[in-house]
Amino acid sequence: MTDAIPVTTMPIAGARRVLAVIGQHLSGRTFMLISVIGALVAAAALSLVTPWGLGRMVDVATGDVSGGSGTVWAIGGVMFGAAVGLAIFTGLGLALVGQLMETVLARIRERMITAGLTMPLGRVEAAGTGDLVSRATDDVSQVSIAIGRAVPALSTSVFAAILTVAGLGVLDWRFLGVVAVTVPVYIVGVRMYLASAPEIYAAERAATADRAHQLLGAIRGLETVYAFGLTRQMSLKIASHSWAVVRWSMRAVIVQNRLFGRLNFAEFLGMATILIVGVWLVDAGSLSVGATTTAMLLYLQLFGPIRALMFVVDDLQSATASMGRIVGVIDEAETCGIDAERPVGAQVLTPEKGGPIAVRAERVAFGYRADRPVLQEVSLRVGRGEHVAVVGSSGAGKTTLASLIAGVHQPDSGVLEVGSERVALVTQEVHVFSGTLADDLRMAAPEAGDDALNAALDAVHADEWVRMLPDGLQTAVGAEGRELTPMQAQQLALARLVLMDPDLVILDEATAEAGSTGADALERGAESALRGRSAIVVAHRLSQAARADRVVVLDHGRIVEEGTHEELVRRGGRYAELWEAWARYR
Repeated sequence: MTDAIPVTTMPIAGARRVLAVIGQHLSGRTFMLISVIGALVAAAALSLVTPWGLGRMVDVATGDVSGGSGTVWAIGGVMFGAAVGLAIFTGLGLALVGQLMETVLARIRERMITAGLTMPLGRVEAAGTGDLVSRATDDVSQVSIAIGRAVPALSTSVFAAILTVAGLGVLDWRFLGVVAVTVPVYIVGVRMYLASAPEIYAAERAATADRAHQLLGAIRGLETVYAFGLTRQMSLKIASHSWAVVRWSMRAVIVQNRLFGRLNFAEFLGMATILIVGVWLVDAGSLSVGATTTAMLLYLQLFGPIRALMFVVDDLQSATASMGRIVGVIDEAETCGIDAERPVGAQVLTPEKGGPIAVRAERVAFGYRADRPVLQEVSLRVGRGEHVAVVGSSGAGKTTLASLIAGVHQPDSGVLEVGSERVALVTQEVHVFSGTLADDLRMAAPEAGDDALNAALDAVHADEWVRMLPDGLQTAVGAEGRELTPMQAQQLALARLVLMDPDLVILDEATAEAGSTGADALERGAESALRGRSAIVVAHRLSQAARADRVVVLDHGRIVEEGTHEELVRRGGRYAELWEAWARYR
């Protein structure tokens, strides 16, 4: 049984760190960035032509500007040309923005996946599978949605707003009073929104990750859920986590609706200001009715960019929270590589290649939490080529000891020396990769030919069922192919081990999932795979311990007995009790 590991989720990067990472990936793409800005500025400038043209037409109609129908037609022609140019430059700008940001997202996503694959397994396990999976799927999807909707709206809105305000100033500097009236209302509204929205969106993403963790756990243990009649309990548990997501989503909607109410008030103040200033300037003879019409149209034109931005602020907030979670994985991987993070007193020595000792542990201690030690004062030596079985009751620390030797975790104190750099760990929870059977096997040896693959399968006694496959090594397996039985999946993992050809092998209850009918075949396959290698076997079946060169008995995190199977049975201690109980009920 696997020792319990406390869940500690991956960190979430702050906004500055997220911007710094995006900036890193934007560097080197200066030409495209300039092209994006140029296209969007051109589009924003052309969007001012229509309000100007309509204002001029009003002036022609009121007689403030001389001209007739020819002038109106000319203005209309300019407006039409501007509309065509606006469509071209807007389309070009949005296409370039999408290409640029999708490229940046792809690079960041690749960094995150690389970070997740190279991060110490212990850290990934401590975070929980659902946390990493949700970051690689839901969070990446959320950012991709923002790139498709929010980023284009943000890009066009910013440039349109800047040039529209500039256009008001060109008409008459006093129209800029609308900025003095409305900007404070916008700032207050947005600040009130940002005071609570980021935390709400981050909590929503975290709740989504928790829900994914629960769903994955239920799906992976579906047979157990059915066997023990736990369907209702699991459904209620998943529903509880799903409602947590709903509650946070509703809070986000409430906060957003309050923001829109404040924006409506700001728009009313702006329109009133433009009308008051315009009437005053017309009465004073400082401005024509057409120019005032242009000012009002320009201000009304601001509604579009501002509202477009506010309508996607939901996506922007979710994307910002998601980017923080994605970058958090990258940062965590970098942190895990810092030697200073290793606990004081722990030593993992440089391997002594070719030496007589495969593993040496001296007074090793470890705990997943500082106040709850799992291993205490463990001292153990494994000779090169020796097979050592580790046995003990559930929770004794067997899996934790195996994970320390495999390098999944680092000891809190003591000395741990592994005399080889080629170490393989096979647990009872093996994975069948999607693809052909040959592709799955070549995960361990990419250059291996079909003859080597078949030899590895023969070595672990998997040749019989492989020959019965319709396409042999080219049969599709995994999530999108043929479903393998637990025993077949374990044999596949052992075949990968043979192809990898490690010096030290750690089997952590690797035959536990076979069931009684396939146990003997799987144990023979494991024995064949271990031949000629140093091995530490966390034994689920004591028949494996009986065949080992030496047996180590763990109890409450300490080694309480050590010797051969025969010696320990004669001694009548803890191992003898375990052997008697196992022999009685096997």
